[in-house]
Amino acid sequence: MPCPDFFPARSGQRGFTLVEAVIVIVITGIIAVMVAIFIRAPIQGYVDSARRAEMTDIADTAARRIARDVRLALPNSVRVDAGSNAVEFLITRTGGRYRADAGAAGDDPLEFGVPDNSFDILGPKMDFFAGERIGIYNLGIPGAIGIPGANAYNGDTLRTVAAGTNVSKVTLASSTPFPFDSPSHRFQVVEGPVTYRCAGGELRRYWGYAITVAQANPPAGGNSAPLATGVESCQFTYEAVNQRFGLLSIRLKLTQGGESVSLYHEVHVNNVP
Repeated sequence: MPCPDFFPARSGQRGFTLVEAVIVIVITGIIAVMVAIFIRAPIQGYVDSARRAEMTDIADTAARRIARDVRLALPNSVRVDAGSNAVEFLITRTGGRYRADAGAAGDDPLEFGVPDNSFDILGPKMDFFAGERIGIYNLGIPGAIGIPGANAYNGDTLRTVAAGTNVSKVTLASSTPFPFDSPSHRFQVVEGPVTYRCAGGELRRYWGYAITVAQANPPAGGNSAPLATGVESCQFTYEAVNQRFGLLSIRLKLTQGGESVSLYHEVHVNNVP
């Protein structure tokens, strides 16, 4: 007696052969490659554009930061080192006018030609902090026979001021007279020197170091912080246009991922002391 067929054959059903699977994989790979080729260019273009925009923003921000500080520079204190990769100046925090003549009893004018270590402020009272200096009529010139110097870096036009809050009279640490009287009787409050320097692929800002006669590159001591990275080259150029105005030129080139961005920026420097 024949055995019953418990697993009858099902007609019309079959699986993929190995050849068919390989063909599908190959066709899918070809389609994927073609799609990648077509979309690669737009994606790469977007990435390159975003990189250039980022570098442009970094360079523009750095140039604007330098310009903002330079506009606060003590008149005739901007100087560039011999390699043109560093610019230094004495940054001011505020300023005012000093009393030049005694109009009434008790007035304390600033005397020139004789020792004097105090003077009245004309206008609102002011605050002074430890380590700040008073600068008056800085011309940035060296001394000559019979002519006193007026260079802040030599200490000619700077005097350390005593700290105080809401004061109407300035007290100086030295009674050595200033070399020249300001025609407008103005003084500036100097915080200290600031340097912007490019080296090692970075643009850095230096502050809090001591004032030196010769420009130090880099400055010794103090603090520093990076302002821009990926710096391929930079150049600072300073020209005294006339006795009242100067021009600082900044050339900055940033490179990243094979892309480069160059920026040129000019800053007008007010040298009216």
